[in-house]
Amino acid sequence: MKTFPTDFLWGGAIAANQAEGAYLTDGKGLTTSDVQPNGIFGDVENRTDGHEQIKDVAIDFYHRYPEDISLFNEMGFTCLRTSIAWARIFPKGDEQEPNEAGLAYYDALFDEMAKYNIQPLITLSHYEMPYHLVTEYGGWGNRKVIEFFEHYARTVFERYKDKVKLWLTFNEINMSLHAPLTGVGLPAESSKQAVYQAIHHQLVASARVVKALHEIIPDGKIGNMLLGGLVYPLSAKPDDVLEALKENRSWLFFGDVQCRGAYPGYMKRFFKENNIQLDVTEQDKLDLKNCIDFISFSYYMTGCVTADKEEYEKKRGNILSMIPNPHLQSSEWGWQIDPVGLRTILNMLWDRYQKPLFIVENGLGAKDVINQDGEIIDDYRIEYINDHLVQVREAIEDGVEVMGYTSWGPIDIVSASKAELSKRYGFIYVDRNDQGEGTLERKRKKSFFWYQDVIQSHGASLKEK
Repeated sequence: MKTFPTDFLWGGAIAANQAEGAYLTDGKGLTTSDVQPNGIFGDVENRTDGHEQIKDVAIDFYHRYPEDISLFNEMGFTCLRTSIAWARIFPKGDEQEPNEAGLAYYDALFDEMAKYNIQPLITLSHYEMPYHLVTEYGGWGNRKVIEFFEHYARTVFERYKDKVKLWLTFNEINMSLHAPLTGVGLPAESSKQAVYQAIHHQLVASARVVKALHEIIPDGKIGNMLLGGLVYPLSAKPDDVLEALKENRSWLFFGDVQCRGAYPGYMKRFFKENNIQLDVTEQDKLDLKNCIDFISFSYYMTGCVTADKEEYEKKRGNILSMIPNPHLQSSEWGWQIDPVGLRTILNMLWDRYQKPLFIVENGLGAKDVINQDGEIIDDYRIEYINDHLVQVREAIEDGVEVMGYTSWGPIDIVSASKAELSKRYGFIYVDRNDQGEGTLERKRKKSFFWYQDVIQSHGASLKEK
């Protein structure tokens, strides 16, 4: 009987801007997420008092977290990944003194988790930043934002050093290449030069924060967070294989810098061939040598690439545009389902970096239906997560060091891409729709009890095909 290691962390992952709600409550400032009512594909819109959007309330985790943490405990969680909303701590982002009400909220949240021995895994910046830093400074394009971020990080490290031992810097840091406003606070039409310079500032900030964590919380660990965008060559043609290598390097580059402390040679060539000249100081080079302790990543799907770009129409899925794999099935949102790809990416990252890995997002978005008996029979979600966890177990058997698994959206939350609730990931149903109607009542789905069994059995209850 195959089981997971006894110290393997089981849980789920949410984000402040997709779950908390409490828009501008207790002194919170405006964020980049708040000004994107239609999600990351929408245009930036300056909010007015009368303009409401679904994320203003989201699932009201801000006020209902004791109930939700209790449900997570019922499932057996030993870890919960969430994020701190930067603008709750520094409403504008450039203040010297933090907002005490924001700090107190996360104190209470972490205390509630501690009651159940649920370990927090906290992301410092998850697809949001204070909007003031965009309007007044130009987002991460401005080097000053490095200092603002470090000040914020040091503030929360000092405050929560006895409560939080596992931290992440930036959520899906490579997503800035595809959604600049969401990632680095730049307009969608920004040049490659501008985006990569902003990314450089973010990488330096990440490295400085790693150093700060090691100073302030010596027994703590801090990781990066990548969107695992694994692609395969569409054919065995050497040109397709080379194209897949290049495409995978476009996101592995972030891991290379954060794990190895310097820019790899292939990126220097890329910058040269694309006339990108980064402003990199000698101090930046020293800062980058502060490397992360572990690697975390999201994994939802894979795709294919080919050197014959004109012949294939790319389909959009999880923001990234990829050529569909003819050998895979797709979810109702067009995301291709590839459990074996998770084993592949785990081995790839382990072979490349030899650092512990943490799967901090994985799950299936679907339109759940309550049947006539008042039940939600989400066998499709059970099958999806079961098959992926089987492959995680296989990777551990391969010798890969995996710290844990937090499924994305253990409770239904607002989607980042289109600000909708109809695309549900949770083991727990939330009574609210895309129009913001509903009681916000929580309801256990069939998958709730299934995941409970998986955790309790250390994975022995998983079914292999």
